[in-house]
Amino acid sequence: MITPQALYKALAHNGTEFFTGVPDSLLKSFCAYVTDTAPEKNHIICANEGTAAALAAGYYFASGKIPLVYMQNSGEGNMINPLLSLIDPEVYAVPLLIIIGWRGEPGVHDEPQHIKQGKVTCGLLDAIHIPYQILTDDEAQLCTQLQNVYAHIAAHSAPYALIVRKGTFAEYTLKRTVPQTTLLKREEAIEKIICTAPQDAAFVCTTGMASRELYEIREKYGMDHRTDFLTVGSMGHASQIALGIAMQQPQRPVFCLDGDGAFIMHMGGMTTIGTRKPKNLVHIVLNNGAHDSVGGQPTVGLDIDIPMIAKACGYTHIYSVSTAQELSHIAETVCTAFLRGENDLTFIEIKVAKGARKDLGRPKSTPQENKKALMEFLNND
Repeated sequence: MITPQALYKALAHNGTEFFTGVPDSLLKSFCAYVTDTAPEKNHIICANEGTAAALAAGYYFASGKIPLVYMQNSGEGNMINPLLSLIDPEVYAVPLLIIIGWRGEPGVHDEPQHIKQGKVTCGLLDAIHIPYQILTDDEAQLCTQLQNVYAHIAAHSAPYALIVRKGTFAEYTLKRTVPQTTLLKREEAIEKIICTAPQDAAFVCTTGMASRELYEIREKYGMDHRTDFLTVGSMGHASQIALGIAMQQPQRPVFCLDGDGAFIMHMGGMTTIGTRKPKNLVHIVLNNGAHDSVGGQPTVGLDIDIPMIAKACGYTHIYSVSTAQELSHIAETVCTAFLRGENDLTFIEIKVAKGARKDLGRPKSTPQENKKALMEFLNND
């Protein structure tokens, strides 16, 4: 293992002092150390990996120094367009160091959504002509490895990637934590919503802890899992899946359980929802101001006015709650509107606390089984 401190020091020795990206569980110790150590102006957690690449380019244009972008390998897709049309040596030739967490590495057990991404991680880099190495887990070799990497970046004015295997970093715990604004737990909020929603409602839940909590709540009450689509990957796209279902089945209540990090990652989807105005869609953002599933790195979820964004995009009914009592009232209001046929496009921000139960389980069904069950529910009930 290498310590995050050792990598940070070695990067600084090579002139890298600007960090941006989207947190990843394999990089959480390094990301936490950067959050605690780098000046605030030199560490920006971005909405998605593509915006991080563009931000890094702007930093380079203004400073002439080599920036670093970090991400999970699932973020390669978000990053490919700016890598090819902005960063590439045949376009603007931006020198850039990329650090990628290798989820789903072949031969290493991981969740289903990471398997294909793990298989193609290196192939995607080959396809877009970005050289890469596996980051060493031996601190004695770290300086030499980085010296060679930086020499290549400087010689070609081009990006270079370091791929991080599971267990590469020694443990480091984030000290600069997000202040808690509520005592309401995310699992409690989800439980209230699903226990109040109409029986024929379909749920689309974002990736991460929320989907795991939804699954366990259904188990707790012996409820039907067929009503739920658990978006285990595709961070930021749950709302558009929900929109697709809501538009095809306008008679059915459709609830989207979103997270603040996911919502921010592809916020543009709200413009489509707001202009199409499906009356049967309830878009809920569970906002704890953190990327909770990958180490608790902060988002800007609590620094922006998410309900006002929903209003500007054209949502009809908009609420923000932070207590169990407020949530109960709004959940009952929404459910009553469906029963009376008075429902309309609704947005609910629920401010929740960080964290999840230590014994939180994982869904027992495969993604294909989840999809099949949902489609049977949607098309046969």
